[in-house]
Amino acid sequence: MNTYEFSLVLSGVDETTPNLDDALFEAGCDDGLVCTYNNTVYVDFMREAINYKQAVMSAIKNVESAGLNARVISVDAGDLVGISDIAQLSELSKKTISAYKDGKRGKGNFPSPIQRIKNTSPIWRWSDVATWLAEHGKIDIELAKNALITEAINQALQQRNPKPIVKELVNKLQAVAM
Repeated sequence: MNTYEFSLVLSGVDETTPNLDDALFEAGCDDGLVCTYNNTVYVDFMREAINYKQAVMSAIKNVESAGLNARVISVDAGDLVGISDIAQLSELSKKTISAYKDGKRGKGNFPSPIQRIKNTSPIWRWSDVATWLAEHGKIDIELAKNALITEAINQALQQRNPKPIVKELVNKLQAVAM
């Protein structure tokens, strides 16, 4: 068994929810610390499991079975990241990451940012960067696999209750692609 660290962001509860800590503890979240930020509740986990996916999925099940009307809306393990986040998650320096990004170090082809491209603080998908770093021997392949799992779980969580406009846009995009 390995220990995996991640956070689950919740909806349907806030810091005033009665018995929040106790209900989550009793539901199997005894390895999680309930926290709040700007009235958003999240749970920091250090969960033992066979693999990362099993750790996250079992934590989601525990949270949502606590009888609190809590829903997990995302796994916060670095899905969308800036340079500082990449450095922290990869345990490489910001200077090193910037050199990779600028093509001054490494073999080039660092992933392109996906948001804030014209800004001084662009955003990348952690899964893209982690895959690149693993392919270049800079991080353990398991970290890259976990980044891909986090991205997939977050996509699945978003699809559980898609807004009508999302369904409409998906249908239109599928029609364009054909």
